[in-house]
Amino acid sequence: MNRYNRPTLVSFLRVSCCALLLCLVAGLAVTALGQKRPAGKRQKPKPTKLVDELTKLREEFVKAANEYKASLEKLRASYEKGVVRAEEELVKSNSLFAAGLISKNQLDTDQQALAKAKGQVEEINQRIANADTQIAQTLLEADAEKKMAKIRIPRGGMVTTATMIRFNGGGAWGIGDAWKVQRFFQDSFRRPLPVSVFGQGAIHDRWRLDHRNSMDISLHPDGPEGQALIGFLRMNGIPFLAFRGAIPGTATGAHIHIGRPSHRY
Repeated sequence: MNRYNRPTLVSFLRVSCCALLLCLVAGLAVTALGQKRPAGKRQKPKPTKLVDELTKLREEFVKAANEYKASLEKLRASYEKGVVRAEEELVKSNSLFAAGLISKNQLDTDQQALAKAKGQVEEINQRIANADTQIAQTLLEADAEKKMAKIRIPRGGMVTTATMIRFNGGGAWGIGDAWKVQRFFQDSFRRPLPVSVFGQGAIHDRWRLDHRNSMDISLHPDGPEGQALIGFLRMNGIPFLAFRGAIPGTATGAHIHIGRPSHRY
């Protein structure tokens, strides 16, 4: 015979079901909290600072030039001490030669040693001056490009700085029109147009410049051939950039860039 009567059994089942339901709800709540906790700890990605590569290249160039200049200045100090020693030796040699104690050959040797020491100092001074010029030119060109970027050159307009010329030709231009320039140069100078880069080059990939619709000509813009080419480009409304020297991150040396300015990507 069953120990429990029917009402008691029903009550027991109701209590058991409620307890089980509470356990399930508590378990779901704990699980939900456990799933949300890692999301709360997830770190927000730090904003990446976009660095202009051209500016970076120029900064690296100026830094390297300053380090090179500092090493030259240390070397110059050593060479200047050598000049002082050579001068002292020559004073002694002059006295000894006057007294007939050394030969003329010995005196000539000491004079040559002094001249060599002075020549080393002059060479170092020239290298330091060149480094100063390159640093100043790089900083000046960076400032000029910033100013030029703010200037809107009208169609057919031209802007000239100490290191570059930009002509905003109004005529249509595409890399397929290169034959016109090549024919003009061949007819004018009886030699092929000195094209250094036609379309996209490795250096442009490195500097992230879109050069696909341009070509570079190995001519100095101030030379006779460069001036003739610039005259032809202007007459035909062909846009160009002419560089008088190297510009870190922009130009490896003097040349004429035919086409619109290469934009960075």
